Amino acid sequence: MADIFIYGTLMHQPLLRVVLGAGFDVVEQIAARLPGWRVEAVPGEVYPMVRADAEAEAHGLLLRGLTEVALARADFYEGLDNYGYLRKPVVVQTEDGPAEATVYVPLSQDGVSAGDWNLAAWAEKWGELSTLAAEEVMWWMGRATTAEVGRRYGVICTRAQARLNALEEAPTTLRRRAREGDVRVNALRRPYAEFFAVEELELSHVRFDGGESGPIQRAAFVSADAATVLPYDPKRDRVMLVEQMRPGPLARGDAQPWVLEPIAGRVDPGESPEECAHREAMEEAGLVLERLIPTGGYYPSPGAKTEYLYGFIGLADLHDDAAGLGGVAGEGEDIRAHVVSFDAAMALLESGEINVGTTVASLLHLAARRDGLRGQS
Repeated sequence: MADIFIYGTLMHQPLLRVVLGAGFDVVEQIAARLPGWRVEAVPGEVYPMVRADAEAEAHGLLLRGLTEVALARADFYEGLDNYGYLRKPVVVQTEDGPAEATVYVPLSQDGVSAGDWNLAAWAEKWGELSTLAAEEVMWWMGRATTAEVGRRYGVICTRAQARLNALEEAPTTLRRRAREGDVRVNALRRPYAEFFAVEELELSHVRFDGGESGPIQRAAFVSADAATVLPYDPKRDRVMLVEQMRPGPLARGDAQPWVLEPIAGRVDPGESPEECAHREAMEEAGLVLERLIPTGGYYPSPGAKTEYLYGFIGLADLHDDAAGLGGVAGEGEDIRAHVVSFDAAMALLESGEINVGTTVASLLHLAARRDGLRGQS
């Protein structure tokens, strides 16, 4: 058995349950204080750390009665951080008096403080996402090292954001409304997990005839949600298309791997699709959007990919000098923006030069709304 004083994100009970696993149900949680230490936010991060401060006192929980398995799980989760955390022996204060424990502290306490850390504010913005991310993190225990999982934590959080988005209620007026237990995943494997991931599933589900399917083997290419935005200038009746080389056509053997698309990018952790659309417009084309018009969300290839796209038309000033080169160099982006008339864009669609689904969908949505938008300008 071992006792741990926790002071940060692990105090969020859903997250703690995921990290400790079955050990959560037997551990005793006691309010405690750690004199001589202060809980601080980490610059640029959503988690805190403790820093020695003789005049401060860190408030948290004493976890008493942890099993060896639960302790190993906690060590695995806390070991992901780039700072490198270890458990340091301390004496904490409880209502029943002092108690010996260990606390996770960073190997280095160098750097600038980002001020006091607030659990309630963190939980409101990051609690659900961090809990979903922890589910994937803990799945890797025994399958990958903490260093390997820690290196992937950013994209794990991006995938968690997509799962969080997927929890939003969706209409089911014609299609079957799924109930708990209608689909059962009996086995899950992740043979590849880096920027993208591949999940192999053994599943079964209820059938339309009332029976149940036998075991089915399926695989899915797991990626983040993304937002697409087609910039449109209703006064000049112009659209912006961005051009870049894409690995999908290249890997297929397409002789023309440069394609014409709307502006697009993945929805980052803690970011809304609308925020993503504005950010990507600036990154890819240096473009400030005046207003976003939602065109709906959809799965472009549900038979194989988890990717879900949020579509927008972005009203913008597409003057003669709006086109140019853009992209984030550090991300290997090489993007050329084109500003063309609406009719020219539709001609490219008709000829087949536009051959990307997001561009096709965006232009068709714009065609349906074009007269109304021009009438408002």
